[in-house]
Amino acid sequence: MFWSGANFEEEALKPGTGKFKDASIIYTGAREIDEEDLKRWLKKSKKIQWDYKNIVKRKGRLERLR
Repeated sequence: MFWSGANFEEEALKPGTGKFKDASIIYTGAREIDEEDLKRWLKKSKKIQWDYKNIVKRKGRLERLR
């Protein structure tokens, strides 16, 4: 799961159901993992981040940090 994954614009990552910007993918075996996809998602996880720290202060509204 990637906390900001819903904004990665990746078909393979399925958005979560809550108010967070998470998205994930489920594998049943290590052979299913595409290393290039994983590398791309890790790069995006560094670029696309949301301010979860102040979510209570902002009454549930998320703001993008990067």
